[in-house]
Amino acid sequence: MREQFAAAGSPWRLAAGLGNGASPVRWLDLEVARRRLLAQDLRRAHNSALFRAPITTLDDHLARGLRVEALRDVLDPYEPAGDDDNAIFEAEGLEFGPPVLRPPSLRDFYAFEGHVSTMWRRRGQEVPEAWYRLPIFYFSNVSEIRGPDDAVWAPTGSAELDYELEVCAVVDTPAVDLDAGRAEEAIGGYTILNDWSARDLQREETTVRLGPAKGKDFASTIGPWLVTPDELADARRGKGFGLTMTASVNGDETSRGLWSDAHFSFGEILARASADARLRPGDLIGSGTVGGGCLLEVKDERLGRYLEPGDEVVLRIERLGELRTAVVNRPERR
Repeated sequence: MREQFAAAGSPWRLAAGLGNGASPVRWLDLEVARRRLLAQDLRRAHNSALFRAPITTLDDHLARGLRVEALRDVLDPYEPAGDDDNAIFEAEGLEFGPPVLRPPSLRDFYAFEGHVSTMWRRRGQEVPEAWYRLPIFYFSNVSEIRGPDDAVWAPTGSAELDYELEVCAVVDTPAVDLDAGRAEEAIGGYTILNDWSARDLQREETTVRLGPAKGKDFASTIGPWLVTPDELADARRGKGFGLTMTASVNGDETSRGLWSDAHFSFGEILARASADARLRPGDLIGSGTVGGGCLLEVKDERLGRYLEPGDEVVLRIERLGELRTAVVNRPERR
């Protein structure tokens, strides 16, 4: 987070939402809280690595070899110092960036049969048998990660900009050759992913059986924050969680699905991702689009067109919050 009216270039700060609910109204600045707790008891620096260096961003926290759950060493013992506590901020005055600012990689999977079957049916073909056995993924581009309220535009040569409604897991520990039964233990939290697509560019590229590439690499949006797995445990259903996923354009709902409809669990997905390859803290793992979770599937009956400048896209997943994006004209210079 950072304050909306802070000076340009002000750094991001790591904060924790206070209270229950998918949209916390108050946030705790973890560095201010860490300093205050350390001043109260210097022994904390001996007992927890979290107190031996400033808390800045989640990227830096993970780079120190610390997991997301380690932040509880600050969050759990902290007691607010009244209504004027300068470690606590109202959400209304804050700006949120991507939960991970510089992810090492982004693997996007293809886990929902509803979406997959629609895509293959449009080609006049059946879903390949291999899809039911193997979690399939591609690597996306981490240089164009966007956060909440960051604008997106169609890339050069595209007139068919589309959203894709997905869940994103954040890996928070080094891992390799994970077992599917325990692989979810490598997840530090979940957030929302909008895997933007330029459908006309994607359509051309995939005719040569490679990609997607330029149809995908211009933007991926994540946020608005990270929700730890324990916060979702009671909603576990099937291969996912019984949480509703929706998308709207200009206030009108265009997509609706359930996380629990996934054909592959994140445990199975991570087992595949880590097979003979090392996962690193901060890696992003996308679920793939929920069934009906993009305009390619639903535009004819819902919107009648692809996205245009002036549109606002809002993705929502229960307990994960809402991810809001304005579609704008492509800037002349970047």
